[in-house]
Amino acid sequence: MTAWNKLTRAQIAELVARDIPDGAYVNLGIGMPTLIAQHLPADREIILHSENGILGMTNAPEGGPHDPDIINAGKEFMGLVPGASITEHVTSFAMMRGGHLDVTVLGAFQVSRLGDLANWDTGEPNSIPAVGGAMDLAAGAKQVFVMMEHVDRKGAPKIVTECTYPLTGARVVDRIYTDLAIIDVPGDGRLIVRAMVEGLTLPGLQKMTAAPLTGVDACQRIAA
Repeated sequence: MTAWNKLTRAQIAELVARDIPDGAYVNLGIGMPTLIAQHLPADREIILHSENGILGMTNAPEGGPHDPDIINAGKEFMGLVPGASITEHVTSFAMMRGGHLDVTVLGAFQVSRLGDLANWDTGEPNSIPAVGGAMDLAAGAKQVFVMMEHVDRKGAPKIVTECTYPLTGARVVDRIYTDLAIIDVPGDGRLIVRAMVEGLTLPGLQKMTAAPLTGVDACQRIAA
């Protein structure tokens, strides 16, 4: 029996939302990252972008009514903030590729110690490769955050020395948020543990990580 609890997906989303600065233009990737929209601080103006052509998204009203034309890239109903804009894909991808997004938050199958990102294909016989706009986002955003479970469904580490899956981008990840820790990726081969769930030790986290971790004296503790 472990002496620590994993974070829920909602708790991870809250941690990521807390670290997004006021005034940032942010793209939330399909899957877990879309939960961040529900946890954005009310005292900050954070402008959400979706690659299907929306700038200025917000959560859809609970219980509706829902506009079927206002959806994010994951086909989830969304709302619009005052001043939002709707564009075609060409303009939307120009925002992504042109360095106009401050942060993108993406899911991942693997992240390497150098910040390489693999999130579109596992090579499994029944998997469906789906890169979408991830390569454009990883290359174009000023900061790339990854939000994921620390290990996969089989218990294998998702933070690795070198990715074995096809890369989405090389040396693009700046920070990793998992259900166990927050880890900075400076790109020099170090993985710096900034925070861990209460009760978990650095050696315990290392056992679930396939690349060397570096601790810090001021490592924060997260209540799960």
